[in-house]
Amino acid sequence: MSETIPSLLLKNGRLIDAAQALDGKFDIFLVDGKVSKIGIGLEVAADRTLDLEGLWVLPGAIDLHVHLREPGYEYKETILSGAQAAVAGGFTSIACMANTMPINDNAAVTRFILEQARAAPAKVLPIAAITRAMQGEVLVEMGDLVAAGAVAFSDDGKTVPDSKLLRHALEYASLFGKPLLCHCQDNALFADGVIHEGMIAAQHGLAGIPALAEEIDIARTIMLAEYLKVPVHICHLSTRGGIALVRQGKARGVRVTAEATPHHLFLSEEAVVDLACGETLDEDLKPAMLCYNTNSKMSPPLRTAADVAALRQALADGTIDAIATDHAPHEATEKAVEYDLAPFGVVGLETALALALRLVREGVLTPLQLVARMSQTPAAILGLNDRGSLATGMAADLTIVDPECEWVVDPEKFYSKARNTPFTGWRLQGRVVRTIVDGRVVFSL
Repeated sequence: MSETIPSLLLKNGRLIDAAQALDGKFDIFLVDGKVSKIGIGLEVAADRTLDLEGLWVLPGAIDLHVHLREPGYEYKETILSGAQAAVAGGFTSIACMANTMPINDNAAVTRFILEQARAAPAKVLPIAAITRAMQGEVLVEMGDLVAAGAVAFSDDGKTVPDSKLLRHALEYASLFGKPLLCHCQDNALFADGVIHEGMIAAQHGLAGIPALAEEIDIARTIMLAEYLKVPVHICHLSTRGGIALVRQGKARGVRVTAEATPHHLFLSEEAVVDLACGETLDEDLKPAMLCYNTNSKMSPPLRTAADVAALRQALADGTIDAIATDHAPHEATEKAVEYDLAPFGVVGLETALALALRLVREGVLTPLQLVARMSQTPAAILGLNDRGSLATGMAADLTIVDPECEWVVDPEKFYSKARNTPFTGWRLQGRVVRTIVDGRVVFSL
C-alpha cells in the first residue's frame, strides 16, 4: 500500500534518533514530506493522527548494499519487488550495486534505474561500477554517472586488481565527493573456494577461501586511502584480521568506514553443515536439508565463531560503522544444485532489522547504536544530508517498530521475488509495522 497524507501527527511513540541523541517519548508532526515539529504533547491540526503507544519510531533505515538485479535479471528481482521488500523490512532508502546486465557503467543505465524507481515505494540510489563492464581495466566516466544520479562507485562482487587503477578511482571519486565501496578480495587466493578455509572445509572436502584473501586486499585499499588522504568504504567485513586493519587505520586517522551483514553477525562456518546450528527452528518451516544448504553460501563466506564474536565487538565499539544486508536474490533453481555449483549470496532486506533488534536484546548494541549503524552513519557515508535523522526539516522517512511482536521467518511470505535466506524458521522478536517515505505511508502491517 502507499498513502499520501499532507500532514500526519504521530503521538506517544518512543523516538530513537542517534543524530539528535534522543531516546524518549515524543510526538512528531510531518508536513508535506518533511519533519515539521518534535515535542511532548503536541497540539496541532493534522490530516491524520496515529497513536504509537508502545512502538519505536526510528529514522528510516538505509541499506548501503543491495542487489536489485534489474536490468537484465528480472527473474531474480526487480527494482519494484526489491523496494517492496525493503519497506516491508523498514528500509526507506536502498543503494543498489552495479552488477546488472547491462552493468551500470554508463549514464544511460543509471537513468534507467532511476526511471524504474519512480514507481518504487523506497528511495532507490544507484551505485555505478568503478570500471567498464566491471573488468578492472578502464575507469568509468565518473562525472557523467554522478550527473545522471549515481551516489557511489563499486565493482562489488569483484575487486579492482590493478592498484594503480584503484588509486585513480579513489582520486576521481573523491573529486566528485562520492565514496568507493570496495569488495576486498584477492582473486588468486579466493580461487575456486566455496566456504571458509578451516576445519569444516577440511573435514567435508570443500574448497576453502582463506581469511587472507580478504585481509590482503583490505590492507591495500586502506593504504591507498591513507596515502591519498581520501575516504574509502569496506564492504561486508568478515574476519578478525580485517577488523584489526580497519581499527588500526581509523586510529591513524584514515578515512575508512566498514559494514557488516546480519548473516556474518549471526552465522559461522558451522551453518554450512548445520543450518540450524545454535538455533531452534520452527518445525513447520524447518528446511528439509540443513547440511550443505546452499543458502549458507555467500561471498565473503561465513567465518569462524571467533570471527562472529569479533564482528559483534567491532560493531559495538564503532570499528564497524554500518549494518548492510548485501541482499543478493537468486531464483530457486539456481540454488537447488550441488554446493560447489550454487551462486554466492542470500537475501536480507526483510530480516535485517529484526536481527539487529536481537543484537539489542543480547546487549551487543544499545537502541541508539542500532539507529546509528542502520540510519545515521549509512546516510553520512552516502552523503544523504536530508536523511538519517528526524530533526526538524529532514525528510519524513520513518521506520515504526513493534519491539514485542514475535514472528517466524517464512520466505514464502517475502515481498522479494527470492527465497534464498539462511534464516528460514527462525523465531524473531520485533517487527516493522509501518514504513513512511517522504511522508507517504508505503508499508503497513
